[in-house]
Amino acid sequence: MNSATVTAPPDEFVCLDSLLRRRHSCRAFLPQPVPREVIQQVLAAAQRTVSWCNAQPWQVHILSGDALERLRCDMLDRVKSNAPSAPELDWPREWRGVYQARRRSCGWGLYRAVGVKKGDREGSARQAIENFRMFSAPHLAIVSSDEALGSHGVMDCGAWVSNFMLAACAAGVSTIAQAALASWPDVLRKHIDLSTERRIVCGVSFGFCDTKHPANGFRTTRAALDGLVTWLD
Repeated sequence: MNSATVTAPPDEFVCLDSLLRRRHSCRAFLPQPVPREVIQQVLAAAQRTVSWCNAQPWQVHILSGDALERLRCDMLDRVKSNAPSAPELDWPREWRGVYQARRRSCGWGLYRAVGVKKGDREGSARQAIENFRMFSAPHLAIVSSDEALGSHGVMDCGAWVSNFMLAACAAGVSTIAQAALASWPDVLRKHIDLSTERRIVCGVSFGFCDTKHPANGFRTTRAALDGLVTWLD
């Protein structure tokens, strides 16, 4: 298409831009489950995700109902034990510069939304534990990759997670991607049948948003393109 002839964004772009702006990390869910047929539609859409050599390295285990409740209890027990995390993929070595600033801004913004003041360690700890309650979500997707594919398999899984969340948003379902749930893979593996050749990437909690909860009034910001993009003509 000749860009000189474009007078308005096509409908598909407008729709995608709207989804990208509307999607947010949901941190409080309503208890009612998402109908299975809706979840299957979202999964089918996410399955169109691009991957290197079309490897499609993601495998997804979805827990709901009693299966999720048993995992939730075990995760909370592990948190309360103060056991050190032992993820199968490396955490960031450090948060520095602008990345640390954005991380802090995100954390402080959330704490303000839920009424936790700076210096309130007890309040911030309570909010952190909500991660391992999966924010009371009725569903959890655990995403894994083949260990032999290394960082590229993980990158493809990240693309799948993003598309899953956008497809869910289009279907009226809210989500939050949770790297924290990979802190103790032994707990997760107790509840899912996962080969030793797989590596747990993250979890995605999902369900219907509790719009009345103050945590869901919080939104993160995005950096300006000028600081991220270099044009070479």
